[in-house]
Amino acid sequence: MKASSTRYTIFSLLFLIALINYVDRGALSFAAGAIAGEFHFNKVQLGAVLGYFGFGYLFGSLCGGFLADRLGTKKVWLAAGILWSLLEIATAWAGELGVALFGGSAIMGFAALRVLFGFTEGPAYALMNKSIAHWAPDNERGTALGIGLLSTQVGSLLTAPIAVGLLLLTNDWRMMFMLLGAFSLLTMLLFARHFTDVPEQHPRVNAAERQLIFQGQKQRAEGGESLPWWRFFTSRTLVCNALGYFSFLYITFTLVTWLPKYLQDSFHYDLHSLWYVAMIPWSGACVTVLLGGRISDYLLSRFDNLRLARNVFASCALLGTACCFMAIPWVHSAAGIIALMTLGNALNALVNNVYWSVVIDVTPKASVGAYSGMTLAIANLSAVIAPMLCGWLAEYYGYSAMFTVTGGVALVSMLAMMLLQPEKRVQHDPLAGAAGQLP
Repeated sequence: MKASSTRYTIFSLLFLIALINYVDRGALSFAAGAIAGEFHFNKVQLGAVLGYFGFGYLFGSLCGGFLADRLGTKKVWLAAGILWSLLEIATAWAGELGVALFGGSAIMGFAALRVLFGFTEGPAYALMNKSIAHWAPDNERGTALGIGLLSTQVGSLLTAPIAVGLLLLTNDWRMMFMLLGAFSLLTMLLFARHFTDVPEQHPRVNAAERQLIFQGQKQRAEGGESLPWWRFFTSRTLVCNALGYFSFLYITFTLVTWLPKYLQDSFHYDLHSLWYVAMIPWSGACVTVLLGGRISDYLLSRFDNLRLARNVFASCALLGTACCFMAIPWVHSAAGIIALMTLGNALNALVNNVYWSVVIDVTPKASVGAYSGMTLAIANLSAVIAPMLCGWLAEYYGYSAMFTVTGGVALVSMLAMMLLQPEKRVQHDPLAGAAGQLP
């Protein structure tokens, strides 16, 4: 019997939901000019508005992974998706909420809603990793992660034309949020109909596909005992991997939150040109996020060496990323700067697959959700730090300092990824040592 291909439908659903997750969070950046003008926010205040999302996102990513391990992935996906859709709609009245409830402070209204919004969006990528841990055999994991993680780059790329298109069509930033939230709610209905936690629950998965997935995960299925949360911090690999992922998200949030304002301030692009110019830095990343998974899978298959497929591959790409962003202050043409951003972001996305693969490499399936959430929570400090630090640097030292610091963060990430030990499985007993190594 030929194996069915339902797992690819699941991977596609994960891509779609995560893409919408990214478009919804990034839309505020394109309305930033109108919001700042209406509520009289300076760059530091605007950076705070953009960064409030990160506070909730950090805790949401942590809670989402633990809840998925206990309640099931689908239940947490649906609860989070419905709530973030409603909060996206409510963002249209964030300023008025602040004026009414927080002593006339519009910024506090944005703070409250963006923290809650971030909390509900936070679980997405931990849930994705747990879903893939159940649905993908090991030899397809890099490809499956590449499909899911492509959502980050495609979502960021499509945010510009979608957000700007809605702004121009409606001439109202509030209506943009309402329409985006309504579409998210409709998408969650599609997800509820076709997604299941495991292949055994899905009516369209035949016996051959179940066997293919089970045999492909045999090694990890045998080591399926759940680990306590504190074991995460005894693993050098998991901690360094989380620090490495911090850099990826720092660069992503820098571009998501400040790229539109930077292009408007430095090169005077208006909305009519911003919708396509702001897409360019994400174009290369849409290719490399998929290519990275394939390269990592190839290196592992060809050389049977996890350190080559993880450490060396990631460090080389991150060195290139750092060089691109550090070179931006020395270039003065819009075309040259956008080209460097595009190349740097493409190299950064090349490693995205590695961070999630490492968690699955060293963690039993029963703890993948929790440890993915903890990885994301540590890395998501960047969702707070990047928008606020970039706003402060831009206000007092200029945009050049913002890009120099971004390159420095990539160098730190490169060093962290060099220290991984992906061949060592995390054990209950820290003295288990060699018994936890992969062959």
